[in-house]
Amino acid sequence: MKAILTIAPLAMALLLLGCGGGDGGGTPAPSPAPSPTPTPTPTPTTTAVTQRTIASFDHPWAMVFLPDGRLLVTEKPGRLQLVTTAGAKTQVAGVPAVTYSDQIGLQDVALDPAYATNSRVWLSYAEPATGGQRLAVAAATLNLSGTPKLDGLTVVWRATPATTGGQLGARLAFSPDGRYLFVSTGERQQFTPAQDLSGTLGKIVRLNLDGTPAAGNPFASTASARPEIWTLGHRNPYGLVFASDGRLFESEMGPMGGDEFNLIEAGKNYGWPAVSEGDNYDGTPIPRHATNPAYTPPLLSWTPVIAPAGMIQYHGTRFAGWTGDFILAGLVQQGIVRVRVTGNAAVEAARVSLGARTREVEEAPDGSIWVLQDGASAKLIELLPS
Repeated sequence: MKAILTIAPLAMALLLLGCGGGDGGGTPAPSPAPSPTPTPTPTPTTTAVTQRTIASFDHPWAMVFLPDGRLLVTEKPGRLQLVTTAGAKTQVAGVPAVTYSDQIGLQDVALDPAYATNSRVWLSYAEPATGGQRLAVAAATLNLSGTPKLDGLTVVWRATPATTGGQLGARLAFSPDGRYLFVSTGERQQFTPAQDLSGTLGKIVRLNLDGTPAAGNPFASTASARPEIWTLGHRNPYGLVFASDGRLFESEMGPMGGDEFNLIEAGKNYGWPAVSEGDNYDGTPIPRHATNPAYTPPLLSWTPVIAPAGMIQYHGTRFAGWTGDFILAGLVQQGIVRVRVTGNAAVEAARVSLGARTREVEEAPDGSIWVLQDGASAKLIELLPS
């Protein structure tokens, strides 16, 4: 099955009007159509935190803590930095060539489930390709003896087709048992590929650690479908996290309104671009999820947008009452948003304003929370309870 959705030419024209170039969310019209959320959302509270600036970076995108307490930080122009908690930076050699433009470049970095024994790290990035660029996922050994470098870098998976545009998605998440790699892919501002099973744009895919499609994927026996596809109908999925209960959660940017927080389940279609909780940037409406039961609605949506970027589930105890909550970096919200999940329901619990577009969030080994701002000269900040 090549495509689940066919969009008439006029409808496509309206969708293209609502494309928008940046990955920071649209500016809502003065009186946008209401976007109901599937679960009640309480009035969020604002939590005070203490900020400590660690270092600054050139358009950073992701970070991860190493077991020794240092961090790896990606910069979209194609640099991987090894960073101490005091802010000293050393550039890691051996990073692959990337296409850097606006939203795309060097994206995520993650540690292998067996990092303690194999020193393996994973990267996602925009790889130059005929027809534009494509999302690539590579693995390499992190060699920290002497000048840090990546050894034996190997590309294990590539999204298809190559095209132009932003919205790579590019988040990496390993299953709790360490056997599978899940990768989120954006629809590259192309809309209909999110519903096209013959390609991997606008999807979440499930791979073996060698990059081959994992056995038991839901569309493996569907004619013309890519066998690695796990779910479809995603717009710009920048958050992908396995929770402590083993379930997979995702956050993605909507158009004008309708940012989403989703529970990801095998074979489900999350609706983009046929349905959304937001509308096109020119104000033309998009049908809501509730209009078609074939599409899985978000557990929570935001209008006006927060423009969710990185996401974690907080496991520490330094922030009282936060344990088990999800923390989303907000580009438009300019801070972090805390989401609480109970069963199959989600509510926004609180917001923390940090006064700058916030790209990434991670939990340190000591339970503090670290965030990366967005853009040139973006700060890495440690957050502590006030």
